[in-house]
This record gives sequence, structure tokens and C-alpha cells, in this order.
Amino acid sequence: MDKTSPQLLIIFGASGDLTERKLMPALFSLYQANHLPKKFAVLGISRSDADDASFREQAVLKNKHIPETIKNHGLRKSFAELVFYFDLGDSYDVDYSALRDRIAALNKSQKTEGNFIFYLSTPPSLYETIARNLNAAGLTTENGGWTRLIVEKPFGYDLASAHQLNLNLQKYFQESQIYRIDHYLGKETVQNLLVTRFANSIFEPLWNRNYIRHVEITSAESVGVENRGGYYDSSGALRDMFQNHLLQIVSLVVMEPPIGSEPEEIRNEKVKALKSLRIMRDPEILNKNTIRGQYLAGECNGETVVGYRQEKGVDPNSKTETYAAIKFYVDNWRWADVPFYVRTAKRMPTKVTEVVIHFKTPHHQIFKNSLVQNKDNKLIIRIQPNEGILVKFGVKVPGQGFEVARANLDFYYSDLADQKIMEAYERLLLDAMQGDATLYARADEVEAAWEFVDPIVEFWQKDPHAVTFGYSAGVWGPKNADDLIEGNYTWRNPGEHLTDDPGFCVIT
Repeated sequence: MDKTSPQLLIIFGASGDLTERKLMPALFSLYQANHLPKKFAVLGISRSDADDASFREQAVLKNKHIPETIKNHGLRKSFAELVFYFDLGDSYDVDYSALRDRIAALNKSQKTEGNFIFYLSTPPSLYETIARNLNAAGLTTENGGWTRLIVEKPFGYDLASAHQLNLNLQKYFQESQIYRIDHYLGKETVQNLLVTRFANSIFEPLWNRNYIRHVEITSAESVGVENRGGYYDSSGALRDMFQNHLLQIVSLVVMEPPIGSEPEEIRNEKVKALKSLRIMRDPEILNKNTIRGQYLAGECNGETVVGYRQEKGVDPNSKTETYAAIKFYVDNWRWADVPFYVRTAKRMPTKVTEVVIHFKTPHHQIFKNSLVQNKDNKLIIRIQPNEGILVKFGVKVPGQGFEVARANLDFYYSDLADQKIMEAYERLLLDAMQGDATLYARADEVEAAWEFVDPIVEFWQKDPHAVTFGYSAGVWGPKNADDLIEGNYTWRNPGEHLTDDPGFCVIT
């Protein structure tokens, strides 16, 4: 474990949902596991009328997202003593002189050595305002210590807004100081993509067009838009999930071997990977290679649910997609002519995210079978739930002849009973504290992802041929989605457990 310097974590928007549900539980877990530095403090900032004592009660002592146990009862109290609060007043756009004085006082009393992380748990519309006021107060300069800025997604609404947001932040912070957080990259299995690829001689030589037929990525949720109808209707599945989470996963699958494991070496290769995606601009190609859908009323996990247009905050005539499936290619030697199929959706039969590498059948087939695609080798990397890795390979069925069946070789992270698997925010916060930007997106990385997504969004919004297909809640999307995949192949519709291999999920 790298040494973590003394530091002060300053959270803007500290009275919000993210701080209560994710940040404080993650920080407490790090404290409980002795991962935080000895000299450490948290300063929560928002416009709520509160003080140190009331904020400690809300954020730590009575936070229902930090389970109360006999073991951690005393720890909660001692951790709460490291948490402080500052009321900005009615607006984030004010003089930060008083805030500067409070930070200076805490830095002195808590001995944090001038090391500050500013975490913007606020709407992106406030990012520049906060950064500008921090700069005006002299809080962005590094005087004897270091300063870092963490920002949450969504990072831009399209390429133009993402580029402008980058410029706005870079007026006041160096790019090396900016950490754009994506909680998907904090998951162990996402990070394990790199290890699976580059640390194993049974996979690394096969990771190219000579041996891989196609790559399939599914990210499904069983929930609807819940209480985010207003936000989601202006975003949609493509912006909400595909542009950030899923293209991050794509970049780890596609990237070339980095020179080393240093953060910038890995991020350089991720950017190259995203820039190698073939951008689709022709309406005919976009119509052929993209499918969007929207869930209708139906039954999901035994519960009768309303359709998307009936959700609170959603336009009754909305065409916003809750299902997006994209077929695309990567223009480089490694992946030439290998199709990638990526889909994301809400109101699916189960919650699951996984990567499936479909290997080609042997060129000379001794044991021919009419359903040969069902016997193909597959590498399945399950990101959630039941995180693990599954290899599907052919074995002989006992008896006469050479009938081939498919067997499973699997590994589950839950089998590592002696290891405490960090939650995503725990890992990402600790990385930022240690100055490790490997799992954080860089400016050019964000813009490369938007450059690929923008033409698809524009086509769906403006072209009359871009229809939105309906699908009943609780099924695997529009029926014609299987037509996207070349040949006699279909999507792998995964079950709850890694080794499940159903053709369809049965709703009970």
C-alpha cells in the first residue's frame, strides 16, 4: 500500500445524497481499515444551515448507510470527530475568503500539511463557479503541499460542452490536478481486465482479430428511472451509461499494452483506444448499427411496473431511450474487422454487467456440429453482481463418439474469503488521496468518448428513420436487437449468477 500523506478532504455539496450514501460510508470504511493517514480531516461545505455537531450527526453518527455494529460503535464516534462543516450561505458564487480562513485553521489544528482535495459533489453547472472562487481565494495554488480536484459525472452533455468544461476547469487547475471520477472503474473486476489481459500468457497472445470473433458487453438494470425521471429524460441511456461507464470498459478491452503500470502510461493507451473507434456518421450505417428502445408497462421481478412515459418527471410523448445497443468497429491492426456489440438498458430481467469475449472456432474442425456457435470458447468477465471470471470450453460427452458439450471453469471474487474487497468509492477516494490517477478519466479521454457518441445522439434526435422501439419491462429489450449481431449468434442474456447460461430469463 502506498503511503498516504496527511490531508484535508473538502466536500462541496456535503448535504447531498451522494455524500450520505457513498462518500461518508466509503471514508468510514477506509478509516476502519486503517487506510486513512494519521493526520486527516473532512470539511463538508453546502448551503444548509448547520454546524460541526449537526453535520456529524447527519453524515456519520445517524447515517443509515453506515451500518451500526458493536464493533464499529466507538469508531464512528472517533471518526465523527474528524468531520467538520462550513455553511457557504445562499450561494456557491460568493467570496471564499471566510472559507479560506476555515481551511487554514483546520490545516493548522489537524496538521494536514497544506494538502487539500476539493470534491465537487454538486451539479456540473457549478464546477466553474466553485473553481473560479477557489482560485480567487488563493486555494488552487500549491504552497508547500498539493491540491487536487475531484469532479463527478456527467462530464459534459456532448463534445462541445465537455470541451468547454475542460477549458473552464483548466483555467484554475492544472490537468494533473483534476480527477474525473467514474465509479465503474473502481470495481475490482473492471481493473482486473488489465491483469487478465496482460498478466496471463493463455490470453494475451489470443487478444486480437486472429482469434476473437466478436466482443459483447452488456450492462443491464432491473430498476426503472426511479426518482430521476426529469434528469434521465434529458439524458437517456446513451449519455447516462454508454458514453462514460461502457466506453471506459471498451477502452480497457481494446487498448494496447502500456509501457508500464504507471497511471499516465495506462491513460495514454486508453485515449488511443477510444480514438481508434470507427466514428459512424453516415445515416444508413447509423440506422443499421444502432438500436434504441424504451420500456413499456410490464412485469419485472414479479412486480407490475409502469412504462417509461408514465414515470414522474418524464414527458408523456418522450422518445428518450432506456435501451441502447450499438455495433461498431475499431480501426487498428489488433481489432480490424472484429465487431463490438455493446448494450445498456433499464427494466431488464436482472441487474448485471459483463464482458464476453467470443473466440473463433478452430479453422480445421474435426468435431463438426451444426450448432457450433453454442460450443465456441468464451471468456466472460462478470463486473456485477457475483464478480468473477468464467471460461467456457468444449469437452467430450461420455460415451461413444465425439459429441462435444460445453464446460465451465470459473473464479469468484467472493471465494477470496481472507480479502476485504473495497467498494468502488473506497478504492477511488484512496487512489486520489495517494495521487494515483490510473482509474480517473483525463480531459482528452472524455472528449474522445463524446466524439464517438455525438453522431449517434444527433442521428437519433434528428433523423426520421431513427425509430424508438418499445419493449415490455422485464424482457431483454426489443426483439429485433438480436438482428444486430452477425451470423447465427445472439446476445448472451445472463442470469443472476455467473455460471447461469439461459437463453431467456424466466420471470416468476
